[in-house]
Amino acid sequence: MSKADKILVDNLKDILENGFSDEGLDVRPRWADGTPAHTIKKFCIVNRYDLREEFPIITVRKSYIKSAIDELLWIWQKKSNNVHDLHSHIWDSWADEQGTIGKAYGYQLGVKHKYKEGEFDQVDRVLYDLSHNPQSRRIMTNIYNHHDLSEMNLYPCAYSMTFNVSGKTLNGILNQRSQDMLTANNWNVVQYSVLMHMMAQVSGLEVGELVHVIADAHIYDRHIPIVREIIENEQFPAPEFVMNKDIKDFYKFTVDDFRLEGYRANDKKYNIEVAI
Repeated sequence: MSKADKILVDNLKDILENGFSDEGLDVRPRWADGTPAHTIKKFCIVNRYDLREEFPIITVRKSYIKSAIDELLWIWQKKSNNVHDLHSHIWDSWADEQGTIGKAYGYQLGVKHKYKEGEFDQVDRVLYDLSHNPQSRRIMTNIYNHHDLSEMNLYPCAYSMTFNVSGKTLNGILNQRSQDMLTANNWNVVQYSVLMHMMAQVSGLEVGELVHVIADAHIYDRHIPIVREIIENEQFPAPEFVMNKDIKDFYKFTVDDFRLEGYRANDKKYNIEVAI
């Protein structure tokens, strides 16, 4: 089985068996029909993925790596907040008439800040430090900017990455305030695992661990039957992750520079409603 399968299934079982239900409480999320979207949740789940061992993509439910990478590049490489720059429609519910999601996600990463070494946006500062100051304990990004929250159509869920170099090994911590475990958990794990591989390669480093910290890990009420089914699905070995080794510039990567070899997964199509 994929180690990512075990981590996810253990998380889901723990939430279902030991989680807190907010049924009956006043909650912000709504289903499309206006019904409150209640959850069962666990506080602060911490998962560790050693990217040297295997690529952490689940097999109990198919994860679409190309779409996940497209969104990753939209945020981290294009630094865009406009859904017209994205090939999928996953952000359409939060876009305005112009297609923007406000001053959120990629917008924040693209804002330039002044340092003694010059002006950098957050991504370029990380790239600079990984090459020039790899032993720094200050290599991180943060897109939860309180000053701009009122102009964001959705507050960032995955909001901070901390990069840390030990010798020639790049490790990272993804901090997430909230996660819909069925819809987005492995999606985010796949994305930030790819980001770790990208950052390591262009910085002359070897990839190490990704640690995923989730403050509010939840399962929505309408997702529970699907979650129970997925927990029982057949599991397969993790595939091999292949990345174009010739790319040395972070901004030269395209979706076509990544692929999985030997990826087998349960390919049943689930009708998964997204709370907004």
